[in-house]
Amino acid sequence: MLERQEKTALIVLVCVVVVILAAHILFDAYARPLVATPYSVEVPDGALVILDGSIEEIKKTASGGHLILTINKTTVFLPENVAATLELRENASVTLYGTVQTYRGKREIVVNSPGDIQVI
Repeated sequence: MLERQEKTALIVLVCVVVVILAAHILFDAYARPLVATPYSVEVPDGALVILDGSIEEIKKTASGGHLILTINKTTVFLPENVAATLELRENASVTLYGTVQTYRGKREIVVNSPGDIQVI
């Protein structure tokens, strides 16, 4: 059986975990638009950006099941785990959040989860 101090420590630990989970969920749902920067060529690698636009082109990669989108003349990379859950079509309007990176000398936005892209 747990001593009184151990019970208190366990309750405090559970409360801390609940608060951290709640903060994470709230940040995901509401704060991302506040911290994301609208995409432009001046945004540095590693920055969280938001991009609104219309899908101009959809290409599959040669291996891995990944997708490469062109939105507003910007390359967007969707890893297989993200691409598999979405139904995308050309000329569809999208809003997405992603991280800017340079891949083989070209800038692109990498979308990390299916919740980071919304097809309108």
